[in-house]
Amino acid sequence: MGTQGTQGTQKSNQQAGVSGTGRRALLGAAVLGATGGVLGLSGTARAAEARHEGGGLRSLPTPTVIGHRGASGYRPEHTLGSYQLALDLGADIVEAGDLVPTRDGHLVCRHEPEIGGTTDVADHPEFAARRTTKVLDGVSTTGWFTEDFTLAELKTLRAIERIPANRPHNTLYDGRWEIPTFEEVLKWQDEQTRKRGKQVWIYPETKHPTYFRRLGLGLEERVAKLLHRHGKDRKNSPVVLQSFEPTSIQRLNELVDNPLVVLLSTADSRPWDFVEAGDPRTVADLITRSGLREIAGYAQGIGPTLDLVIPKDAAGRLTKPTSLVKDAHAVGLILHPYTMRNENPFLPADFRKGADADAYGDSFAAFRTYFATGIDGVFTDNPDTGVLARADFVNG
Repeated sequence: MGTQGTQGTQKSNQQAGVSGTGRRALLGAAVLGATGGVLGLSGTARAAEARHEGGGLRSLPTPTVIGHRGASGYRPEHTLGSYQLALDLGADIVEAGDLVPTRDGHLVCRHEPEIGGTTDVADHPEFAARRTTKVLDGVSTTGWFTEDFTLAELKTLRAIERIPANRPHNTLYDGRWEIPTFEEVLKWQDEQTRKRGKQVWIYPETKHPTYFRRLGLGLEERVAKLLHRHGKDRKNSPVVLQSFEPTSIQRLNELVDNPLVVLLSTADSRPWDFVEAGDPRTVADLITRSGLREIAGYAQGIGPTLDLVIPKDAAGRLTKPTSLVKDAHAVGLILHPYTMRNENPFLPADFRKGADADAYGDSFAAFRTYFATGIDGVFTDNPDTGVLARADFVNG
């Protein structure tokens, strides 16, 4: 995929205020570890599972285990059931909310605005006429779109498993949960924090912000308004915001004081806001030392694909790690790459076992290999595997 329009899908399928300096100090110094310097392998190991004083992200272990759309290896993604299970399985942060708007301006949690693959909308004859084709960030996409539904209408739908060929066991839960709103997630976060006796963290993403701004449904102002309403728009608030579009993060940087992360797709791709603005730069330009310094001026971290950390060869096997971890750390940025999954098709060829699409490979070895690069955390569909792999890594 060469555009941000497909970057969100790539995050699925490929592996399937305070000043900017102040925020970088919060994340760069605190998350990178108790040593106060850039962590290598041994430093990461020393910092893992440590609880630092001072609150905020200092309270989280490193490498941080981030539940990707919840515990989407076991439940339909972006449901309260998936989010809940991620916490139960030990995730340090839950990616609760790929945020897209409804026609009446509410923010809901779906991986993409097109919901034909993640809800039972196709089974609702009353919405058959809503099926349409749109150009979403340069990609012709057919289906049903959240911006064509009111919140009340979306609430009549139920979530289903997005990749049933890989996760037939998840189809057991089809129809159990509705589409959550971002405000419901913020309230759920508070409830879970009270019940568990420790702060629950979430990691929402603004999806296709340029596309929605052109429709008059700007995301960043809506996100900021809700965070402010719930008192979660501060530098130590337990909400990390992310986007594939740098200008969305720049806009959020002006609206809230939360930690901010720029997501990075394949090296040859261009963020869609760059395409719209005629900016010729690619992700490869953004991960140069000068590009990373620029990002560090308005964000505190990057969320690269795992392939930007360790590329694969033509056979899908891992090659030599790049300098991205070192270069990002040098300018105070953390790295939370995506996405670790247990199933064979999503693992590097080195770690696959057999040929079944839904069979597990040696994901523990894959986690260990990526942790050894010095990354600060990782998105995973299988938080329990990530937590065990971290323990192995720290104690190994």
